[in-house]
Amino acid sequence: MHSLFYLLYNLDMKNNDKKIKVAFPHMGTIYVAWEMALKTMGIEPYIPPYTSKKTLSLGTKNSPEAICLPYKLILGNFIEAIEGGADYVSMITSPGICRLGEYGRNIEQVLKEMGYKTNYIELSLYDGFKGMIDYLVRLSGSKNYFKIFHAIYLAVRTVFAVDELQNFLSYHRAREINKGDSEKAFNKAIKLIRESRNAIELSKALKKGLSLISNVEIDKNRDILHVDLTGEIYIVNDEFSNQNMERELGAMGVQVRRSLTVSSFLKDAIIPKLFKKGETHLERAYRLAKPYLIRDIGGDALECISDVLYAKERNIDGLIHVSPFTCMPEIMSQNIFPKMREDVNLPILTLIMDEQTGKAGYITRLEAFVDLMRRKKMKSKINNNKMNTTEEKTAQKV
Repeated sequence: MHSLFYLLYNLDMKNNDKKIKVAFPHMGTIYVAWEMALKTMGIEPYIPPYTSKKTLSLGTKNSPEAICLPYKLILGNFIEAIEGGADYVSMITSPGICRLGEYGRNIEQVLKEMGYKTNYIELSLYDGFKGMIDYLVRLSGSKNYFKIFHAIYLAVRTVFAVDELQNFLSYHRAREINKGDSEKAFNKAIKLIRESRNAIELSKALKKGLSLISNVEIDKNRDILHVDLTGEIYIVNDEFSNQNMERELGAMGVQVRRSLTVSSFLKDAIIPKLFKKGETHLERAYRLAKPYLIRDIGGDALECISDVLYAKERNIDGLIHVSPFTCMPEIMSQNIFPKMREDVNLPILTLIMDEQTGKAGYITRLEAFVDLMRRKKMKSKINNNKMNTTEEKTAQKV
């Protein structure tokens, strides 16, 4: 059996003597899954330097003024990758209303105008498994479908593993005794995931990673606030774009749950219905958002509206909505929020991010929002205690 596996897996090994370097833009930890898929196919992943002020400067300099922050950062990632020796630059595209569907063509044209000869290739995730198969065949030149399905399977498993680690990190970071210990353990866990070569090693790495984070000393009795983070998916998941919001909130004793994750996106766009457990994010969005938004208007607007109602259902302390400047779907969401605040009585903070966003003012707004949630939570406790006392006195009289 092992010999058969080896034969099928290495059927086209002779065609992969020369490895090509493929780069992809950063969006938080998504590079871990990209890297897993490409390595499995015998392709060398080129991971650009993590997004920095230099990346932003390169992207902004060569972008239209009114374009959104993710576009500028993706372009900056590609420029750094090409200058680092990448043979291909690659990104995800999508159909429909969002401008993302046009970004690839624009970026490809800009790179050509800048004199770069690097190949550009897109992955259409909304084509499901077919899109991923076509993408890997074009990159590798291989039609070894056993290896291709194995690469896709490992990439998807990696996404879910990393998101599980991220949730575990959020829980511990809000309660840790020594600030930064949870994130150090998380980074070690990510390293273990990246070193995995198959499903068995991946499972072991995840288990070990969760153990590393769980060993961090925490205060289980700390009064914690719970916040849902929603908005445009790139900004939600990319630490540079949102200026390490989850780390800042964790230091304030806030446990953050990302409403939009790569794994939730895969459940909606890639994974067949047969293998899905429960309601997906998009299915919930269509169900909950109807009183305020009856159809998809592009981007992540529909999901964001539903996330407010979902947070209220679970008695979450507040919701933060982050979006890039000029993102029209998220501007529409923000215009619906005032009405929703009245209906659901949930604190909502909206933050618009671009290259001009200053750290000091941004932190001040987060601190003020955390204070607001704490006061609301304290007031609610006092009112509940008064109500319970009144009920007890009434019962005694009876």
